[in-house]
Amino acid sequence: MAPAREILIVDDEVGIRELLSEILQDEGYRVALAENAGEARAYRQRQQPALVLLDIWMPDTDGVTLLREWGAAGLVTMPVIMMSGHGTIETAVEATRIGAFDFLEKPIGLSKLLATISRAFKTAAAKEPRRISLSMLGTSAAVRETERALEALASTRKAILIVGEPGTGHDIAARALQLPDAPFVVLENGARFLSNPLALIEEAHEGVIYCAEIGQYGKAEQKGLAFLLGKLDKHNVTLVATSAEPLGNLATEGKFDAALLSQLSAAAIMLPPLRTRRDDIPPLIERYWRESKNGERAPPLLASLNPAALTALTNAHWPGNLDHLASVIENLQVVRGDISVEHVKRLLGEAVAQNRAIAPEITARFFDLPLREAREAFERIYFEQLLGREQSNMSKVAEKAGLERTHLYRKLKQLNIRFSRRGDADSAA
Repeated sequence: MAPAREILIVDDEVGIRELLSEILQDEGYRVALAENAGEARAYRQRQQPALVLLDIWMPDTDGVTLLREWGAAGLVTMPVIMMSGHGTIETAVEATRIGAFDFLEKPIGLSKLLATISRAFKTAAAKEPRRISLSMLGTSAAVRETERALEALASTRKAILIVGEPGTGHDIAARALQLPDAPFVVLENGARFLSNPLALIEEAHEGVIYCAEIGQYGKAEQKGLAFLLGKLDKHNVTLVATSAEPLGNLATEGKFDAALLSQLSAAAIMLPPLRTRRDDIPPLIERYWRESKNGERAPPLLASLNPAALTALTNAHWPGNLDHLASVIENLQVVRGDISVEHVKRLLGEAVAQNRAIAPEITARFFDLPLREAREAFERIYFEQLLGREQSNMSKVAEKAGLERTHLYRKLKQLNIRFSRRGDADSAA
């Protein structure tokens, strides 16, 4: 839990200081008190409060003069709300001109006080540079550069396009744009654009709408998306659209609206594939290994890998990127003892002899399993091998396995094998 924000109350009337202090502490804020400008000046030299409630009329120095002094010294780095029981419009305008956030007349109503403070904090937060973490993707230089690019887009745009190969982490990058406690509305397809898009943007007020794989949207859904782009500012909504398919090619073929693509491309970012950042692979291997154990205590996987096996994993092409890597690591659970390079290559679909359906060490292990578990283990290896051989081209995998596409998808889900559903377009690649 984040520490409570501290508000400095500067007022020469003890009753007002105590009343405001009680109210703000009841709302969960920490409070510091100063009975005159001298005490406020000394406090600000020591530290920076999150917000200041500053009375105008005080016996030693008036609040406007103190505010002007802080401004000249570069100390107005937090919202300052001026207070006065007998202020004038001219005074309020002058205070705002030199850096005050707002002006409240005494006696101050509770609801107005809290609403003004809440608005001040939101305004201050919006001005702060966004810090976005993509540590779930890795910590390589390529990932850090992507973080910086995403931070720059987040601070200036309300619509962001994320592109990249299947499995590169579109959803992770979109989630990184979500502010704490803000809504995150996920659209698996464009159906909601056809019904009531305005209800959708109201649901995501001050949050994120995540539109996955917009390359699969039909013409009407693309039109609904374009309509929504013009409504984002009013509700302070960030729309994140993603695509693993090349939208430029789809636009050339007339399958995607060129004007919509041009609008989205103004704030576009490409996620780097796993093969271009191989330094991330060993720590990702360890993380996926821990996750596959579902909380069970287990020795680190890297300790069970001989150097050749780790080299094979690190140097693999990884056509399915993170999803592919996670699936391979999960399937290594069934291997007993040290994990050899042969185990890894088999799961990657590499160097498997045509006249050997199952390696000898796998055959021996299968006889130790009940029939159902042995069959599932074999099927996992079989389909992982096919996915690796065919570069995750689902049309070719279905053809080699002799299955309908829908049956193949169902089987992969049953076996808990991660895959990217790329549609029939992958067969034409």
